[in-house]
Order: sequence, then structure tokens, then C-alpha cells
Amino acid sequence: MRKIAVIGLGYVGLPLARLFATKFPVVGFDINQKRIGELRSGKDLTLEVEDDILQAVLAEENPFNMNTNGLYCSNQLSDIETANFYVVTVPTPVDKNNRPDLTPLYKASETVGKVLKKGDIVVYESTVYPGVTEEECIPVLEKISGLKFNEDFFAGYSPERINPGDKQHTVEKILKVTSGSTPEIGAEVDAVYKEVITAGTHLAPCIKVAEAAKVIENSQRDINIAFVNELAKIFNILNIDTHAVLEAAGTKWNFLPFKPGLVGGHCIGVDPYYLAQKAQEHGYHPEIILAGRRLNDSMGEYVASQVVKTMIKKGINVNGAEALMLGVTFKENCPDVRNTKIVDVIAALEDYGVKVTTFDPWANPAEVKHEYGIDSVVELPNKKFDAIVLGVAHKEFLSVNLDTLKKEISIVYDVKGIMIGKADNRL
Repeated sequence: MRKIAVIGLGYVGLPLARLFATKFPVVGFDINQKRIGELRSGKDLTLEVEDDILQAVLAEENPFNMNTNGLYCSNQLSDIETANFYVVTVPTPVDKNNRPDLTPLYKASETVGKVLKKGDIVVYESTVYPGVTEEECIPVLEKISGLKFNEDFFAGYSPERINPGDKQHTVEKILKVTSGSTPEIGAEVDAVYKEVITAGTHLAPCIKVAEAAKVIENSQRDINIAFVNELAKIFNILNIDTHAVLEAAGTKWNFLPFKPGLVGGHCIGVDPYYLAQKAQEHGYHPEIILAGRRLNDSMGEYVASQVVKTMIKKGINVNGAEALMLGVTFKENCPDVRNTKIVDVIAALEDYGVKVTTFDPWANPAEVKHEYGIDSVVELPNKKFDAIVLGVAHKEFLSVNLDTLKKEISIVYDVKGIMIGKADNRL
């Protein structure tokens, strides 16, 4: 019987662990004791798994000991030592120089290595460049466990496809790419995922193919968004409505419906750097991938400059002006603030001398303060502003009465292009 240990209970790990627990005994392992306490109480503050759905699979005791389905959450290594199928779902960020930071993967591999046994399978889901699983993670497993790869233990790779905040495309409804370190192990890994993924699976011929498939998914989106961001810049110069242009072009059946905006988060804004790093190690400089990254990374400052330009046209004194930023998470209807580009807009506005108040009912103020040093509030401020910037399209913002927040002379800038008829300008 497969006994599954999921290492890392964040936006990716928890939904997967919960799903596996409907068919297998599962222990979800995380080093964050506060997170474990929260999950044991039946609460998921990331809002990826609804409380009732989480509570339906929670086990009070380790299901490995009873051979029953269910999810037990723990930060104790002893609770996963009898697992035989390990799934690593830790984040893979970049450092301040946009270089891949594999530290979480190394540490997770060390954790698994301490309890690895003969016959066990270790599957990685973290987004990486091709080769990381076999060239970086496996040596750690071998060193810590003293076991030999593809003789004593085996590996697989199945890239995560979680879309934070999306309640339609949940993990079981998204086709899953799988792979294994041998053809036989690939089939075993695929069979485990097939038990719970209703959308089906695609068994890749090897681990490197599966790794490459994942890293190009988000690189492709990044490049397409960079293209429409550049279009927005061009059409703003030409005084043409970008959204109207995209709507007209979208009437052709094969036109891809991308929209301009800020590209943050832990996937699209990060994954291209992983592929670029690997290419550069082999002597190839990826021009299109990095050009797309540069353009998208520049959009925060561009948005701020457009806000300031709109204020000047209205006769508003920029230095000392007060602005309200609506939203600070990296995307709408989601509490995830990782790699949010809203902070770039805020920083640039403050460089112009604008005082920014940040309102986001989804974001945890303590987390925003810890990550970015920004004070955010969860209640709408009772005051009026010279500028209002819609940074994130949270559903709550659509019903906000902007007139009660605007000074007699003020502007509204709509980054997401959803306040039709209410904004003075939009990206």
C-alpha cells in the first residue's frame, strides 16, 4: 500500500495532500509549527482548501499506523519515516539578482534523505530547470541516506499546476504531467497520480522532459504578457485604447487573449529565470526570454509614471499628494503576496513624493510588513485621496464607491482595466 508523505504544505502541497488523502494514507510535513497548528484545527489561511473539505480528510492520528485513508499534518520527522512515496512541494524562488535559489529543495531533500528506505520513491513537484532533480536533489538524497539511486530508491518529477485563488481549475481538474527515473518507476508514479487526478495524466519519457515542460509553460505566458505590455506602451503613446484594440483583435479565432498588467507571483515572474540560468550555463544567451522578463519587471515603474502623468494633467501637485493603492497581493481574490509587483508601483510613487495608503482585504498586514516593510490595512480608509490606483482586481473593489474616496480634484488609474467608465486612465 502506498503511504504518501507530502513535504511542504503551502499553496501547492496542501491541496495535493488533501486530494491524495481521499485515496491514500497521507502525512503532510512542514517545518512551520504555526502552519501545522492551523491545519490541525481545520483552517487553511491560504484559502486554497475550504475548511469543510480539509476537515473531511483530517486524521487525528497518523494514518500510516492504521493503513487508513486520511491526512495527518505534522512537523515531526518520525511521522514520515514509514512513508514509501514522498512528494516534495517546496517553493523555488530567485534571489535578489534573479538567480535560482535551490535552498528549499536542498533542505527538503535532506529531510527526506534522513528517512529514505530501500524501495521508496521520491517525486519532486517544485518548478526547476531541466536537470535539477537528478543532478542536484538526488545526490543529496544519496549522501544523507547512504542509499544508491535507481538501485535502492527511485525518483520522479510531476510539475505542479496549481493556480492560486482559482476555484474552477483545482488540482484534480488539471491534467498532470508525470515521469520517473526508469520506465517502470514512471509507470508507478503515473498510476499513483491517476488515482486522484480526474483530468488524467501524461507520462513524459523522462524526468528532464517533465522539468522542461513545466518551466516553458510559464515562460510562454510571460513572453505573451510582455508582448501586450509593450503594445500598451505603444498605444498609450499613440493615444489609442489598448483594451479596445485587444477586443477587436480577439474576434479572430486564433488570437491569444492576453492582457497587459503586472507579472508577479511565484511562477510566471520566476520560472523564466530558471530556464535562462540553465541555458547560460551551457553557453547560450536566451534573448527573447530575458527581454520579456526585463519588460515585465519594468511595468511597476511604468505604471507609477503613468499615474503621475495623469495627476499632472489634472493639475494635482504630485509631491506630497496622497494615493490609495487598492490591492497588494500578486493576483486577484487570493491572499498570496509572494513576488507581488504592486510593491514596485508603491516604491516608484513614493520616489515621486506621493504618500501611499495600501488597502487589501485579502492580504495579511503582518506578512506584507514582514516581506516588504509596507503597512497595509484591511478596512477601507475613511478619508479622501488625490489618486486612487486599482492595482489588483479583487471582487470587493468592484463595489467600492470611489466617489467617497476622491478629493474634488483627483484621478483613478485602473491597472487591470476592469473599471470601465470609472477610471481616468488605465494600462
